[in-house]
Amino acid sequence: MNTHYLSSIVLAGLLLAWGCNHPPHSTSGDGHANHEEHSADSESLRLDQGEKWRVNVEMKPFIAESEAILEAFIASGSTDYKTLAGQLEEKNAGLIKSCTMDGESHEELHKWLHPHMDLIARLAQESDAQEAQSLVQSLGKSFDTYHSYFQ
Repeated sequence: MNTHYLSSIVLAGLLLAWGCNHPPHSTSGDGHANHEEHSADSESLRLDQGEKWRVNVEMKPFIAESEAILEAFIASGSTDYKTLAGQLEEKNAGLIKSCTMDGESHEELHKWLHPHMDLIARLAQESDAQEAQSLVQSLGKSFDTYHSYFQ
């Protein structure tokens, strides 16, 4: 495994753990549950008794902006996959820092976010254009999954 790829995953995990344990607007003293227990092989996403999970308002702009960046990239026909990955990583950093969620909705969001972040990390390291394009398509499907489970 490429050491830069591994470093990206470790960095993303650290940002995720720190961001959700240190929410900027939290008034509770206990923060969030420890995220080190999460893994990419977590159980499948599920709905909240048949309804979509609510995402806190502070996080939604980062998700919408990331999706808009991806859609614009696809529409433009660009092949600058490294720049795309960098832009998406930047939005994810903001997303993580804005996390004030807790409880089941928080856990479910992380079931989506961890694999999504892994796709971006893989895209950042990919040198094969065909595989990078496949990862871009997978990121689009990841956003579709987000919209199926979260509001």
